[in-house]
Amino acid sequence: MKNKNRFTENLTVQQLIELDACTQCGECLKYCPIQDVNSKPSISPPEKIRVFKEFIKATEGLKARLFGPKDIDGKLLEDFTKAVFECTTCGACGQHCPVGIFTQRLWPTLRKEMVKRGFGPIGGQAKMPEVIKNTGNPYNMPAQDRFNPWFPEGVKVLEKADIAYYAGCTGAYSAQPMVRGDVLVLKAIGEPFTMLPSEEEVCCGFPLFASGQHDMLEDLTKRLTQAYKAKGVKLLLSSCPCCVNIMSRDWPLFYGQELPFKVRHITQFAAEALKSGKLKIRKELSERLIYHDPCYLSRGVGVIEEPRIILRSIPGVQLIEFDRCGLNSKCCGAGGAARKVYPENANAIGRATIGEAVRKKADRLIFSCPACYAQVNEGMQNEDKRIRITDIMELLSSLVEPNEKSTS
Repeated sequence: MKNKNRFTENLTVQQLIELDACTQCGECLKYCPIQDVNSKPSISPPEKIRVFKEFIKATEGLKARLFGPKDIDGKLLEDFTKAVFECTTCGACGQHCPVGIFTQRLWPTLRKEMVKRGFGPIGGQAKMPEVIKNTGNPYNMPAQDRFNPWFPEGVKVLEKADIAYYAGCTGAYSAQPMVRGDVLVLKAIGEPFTMLPSEEEVCCGFPLFASGQHDMLEDLTKRLTQAYKAKGVKLLLSSCPCCVNIMSRDWPLFYGQELPFKVRHITQFAAEALKSGKLKIRKELSERLIYHDPCYLSRGVGVIEEPRIILRSIPGVQLIEFDRCGLNSKCCGAGGAARKVYPENANAIGRATIGEAVRKKADRLIFSCPACYAQVNEGMQNEDKRIRITDIMELLSSLVEPNEKSTS
């Protein structure tokens, strides 16, 4: 198949250097969650890089420049597309890469390249742009139901405020105890906050970014940024790591300038409120808790200690850790917009998370990501090993002292 566009057209200089730097050492294979459950060589990180470099060589290498680019077999392109889309984009391979390849950004870029050529996305991912355009979310759920039935009664949301809360699509539709906990904690802290109406709080764009479908991203970014700016927002909070990641890393690029507000994960805000005394824990919890670091929170934006500050602040809690935690955390199976396309992989990875938590005799498995929360709950269905799963803000909201001043 002839290709009019260069395979390197959308790659940064850093990514071109990274592709060339891969030594095929295989160190990353020890940490790839997909390799743990499906060890096909074609979907390994080194093989994906090797194949993509062959595409570049065939179309842009010295021989290609002298004698014209070679045709690339369509089957090769299809196989590569499937391989790069099966990845969860967790970034563990890059975290352990001896030459420092930033794979959490590289894989979505290669997906974008294949989408541009008509070979991606995979399965239902192709419907996301139209679904988001029609409903404002990738789940094809009614926009007017975004905050129903989970939004707690008696919480005052101002028309304008320095602080805004963004619930996000996965939290609002698939992990409602999590976002309910977020709002209850904000109420307990007592700082005034605002939100967009349910029809205006549209998708942050991460599912489109991760699946290589970038056409709508500028519009979504500007639409949301301008809406928060109009409300006088100086700080935007969200509990979804994927939302926080794209907001802080990519929204400025699509917006075309620095954002008019800062973006933070809600655990950062809650940890500071505990330190300052604005938030007070009123109950003990005599349990062994094990906390799972979300890939796009730990490796993505570097939020590692704040969730642990929250959990260690709870009287009676014994915090235990996974063998791989922090920057080295293992994917829960939900990442990269792949869990609905490759559910067998996602559920197998999720069950491994459950298995380790049970083996370490944890009383409860704590998450701070709606995709993790939804995926591992799904993975526990028809599973012999079972453990109580709770979102960190859901847990915190049940233990803190209420602030009656923030009620309407």
